[in-house]
Amino acid sequence: MTKDLSKAIEEDEGASQLLRSLRDLIQNARQKGLRAVDVVQVQTCWEIGRHIVEFEQGGSARAEYGARLLQSLASSLASEFGRGFDVSNLRYMRLFYNAFPIRDALRHELSWTHYRTLLRVDSDSARKWYMNEAASQGWTTRSLERQISTLYHEGLLATSDRPAVEGEDTRNLAHS
Repeated sequence: MTKDLSKAIEEDEGASQLLRSLRDLIQNARQKGLRAVDVVQVQTCWEIGRHIVEFEQGGSARAEYGARLLQSLASSLASEFGRGFDVSNLRYMRLFYNAFPIRDALRHELSWTHYRTLLRVDSDSARKWYMNEAASQGWTTRSLERQISTLYHEGLLATSDRPAVEGEDTRNLAHS
């Protein structure tokens, strides 16, 4: 679009409003598309973790070569689908399934990066609390990392109004 035409649209109030509406529409559509991709990625990582865990639990002989299994799977999957399937990520997927064994309890608002961050939390109740807070408060992965590194949840539990905080913790966990 030429500068003159662009300037004319901006000066015409109706056309300018139309342009703003179209921009909002496009931005919202792109956000929904990214969100849908995140949901599918999280579900896929969970399913990969489930398949690996179930295969490893298939017998003691399989458990013996578990480390080699991940290396072999990573080699094949990474060459076909890219570096997102290296040994480290496959380990995270396995941990992810073990930490969140009920797929329907996962929060669709969170990305794979959120869940990888949550896997660093040792306590199941704290992990679920952080998951629910991140989803309900719209925390970015940086915000989630900051809350975990400052032990935000644990600090709340240590406050003088512990019963109220524990009640909030219980309510948040009930939604998971």
